[in-house]
Amino acid sequence: MQTTNNNPRGIVLIIIAMSLFAMQDALIKFIFERSALYEIFFGRYVVAAFLLLCFIKITKKKVLLKTNYPLLTIVRVVLHFLAFSAFFISLTYMPLATANALFFSSPFFVSIFAKFFLKEFIGIRRWSAIIFGFMGVYIVLNPNFTNFEYKNLLPVLSAFFYAASMVITKYTSDKDNIYTQLFYFYLISISILVVIFLLMGSGQFNKPNFDPTMQFIFREWFIDFNYTWKFILFFGVAASVAFVSIFSAYIIASPSVVSLFEYSLIIMSMIPGYFLFNEIPTSRTLLGVSFIISAGLYIYLREKIRDQYIATETPVRR
Repeated sequence: MQTTNNNPRGIVLIIIAMSLFAMQDALIKFIFERSALYEIFFGRYVVAAFLLLCFIKITKKKVLLKTNYPLLTIVRVVLHFLAFSAFFISLTYMPLATANALFFSSPFFVSIFAKFFLKEFIGIRRWSAIIFGFMGVYIVLNPNFTNFEYKNLLPVLSAFFYAASMVITKYTSDKDNIYTQLFYFYLISISILVVIFLLMGSGQFNKPNFDPTMQFIFREWFIDFNYTWKFILFFGVAASVAFVSIFSAYIIASPSVVSLFEYSLIIMSMIPGYFLFNEIPTSRTLLGVSFIISAGLYIYLREKIRDQYIATETPVRR
C-alpha cells in the first residue's frame, strides 16, 4: 500500500538505482575496447537470473511458468533486447549524459503508444509537452543534415524500443505477474544470446579495419575474460539491485513522486563522464536536456491530475 510517509524511502531507493545505472554505463564505456557487447549481455543476464532465482527461492514468491501472452512476451523481450543493444552501443562514442538524456525521450514514446494501444486519453497539454520534449531531443542532437551522424539517433531508437516493450509489459501485467514476466525475460534473452554466440561468438565476423564500436559488437567473446569478469559480475549484481530498488520504490511510495527522481541519472552520468572521460556538456546540450526533463515532468504532472499513470508507472530504466 502506497503512503506519503514512505516517499522519502522511495526517493532514496530510486537514487540508489540511478547511481548503479550511472556506474554501469560508465564502466561499459571504460571496458568496451577489451570486451564484446553480447558477452556483457550474457554475463549480466546470467548473474541477474541467478540472483532472481535465489530471491524467489528465499522469499517463496509464486512464479507461474505459463504466460497468458506467449507472442507478446516474445515481442516484449526482443524489443527490450534491441533497446539496450542500441543504448550500450551508443555509449562507445557518445558522452554518457547525452546518451542518457536522449534515452529519456522514452516517456514521450510511452505516452504516444499508450494513446493508440492502451486507448489512454491524451489532451492538447500533454501533446504539447511531447512536442516540447522532442524539441529538446532535436537541440541535443544538433543535426547538420549535410553531414549528420545518424548513429547519434541510437539512444532515441533505444528509447522507442524500450517504450514499446514497457507498454506491452503494462498490457500483459493484468494476467502475468512481475515474476512470470522476469522469468520469460531472462529465459528468452539468454536463449537469444546463446544463438548469437553460436553465430558470431568466436569473432568470425570481426575485421581488423573495423572502428572501436564495430569491434565491440563483433569481437570474440571472453577473449580477455581475466580482465572483464569482475566488471560483468558487477553489471549483473548492479542490475539486480537496481531493479529491486526501483520495484520496491514504486510499491512503497507514490509513483508520481519517485518517478521524477529518475532524472537524477542524467546528472549522475555527468560525474563519471567528467572524471573518467573528460566529458563536459555544451550549453546547447544542457538546454536540450532542460527541455527533455521539463517535458517529462509535465507529462507526469498531467497524469497525476487526470489520474492516469501509464508513463508515471513505467520506470525509465529497468
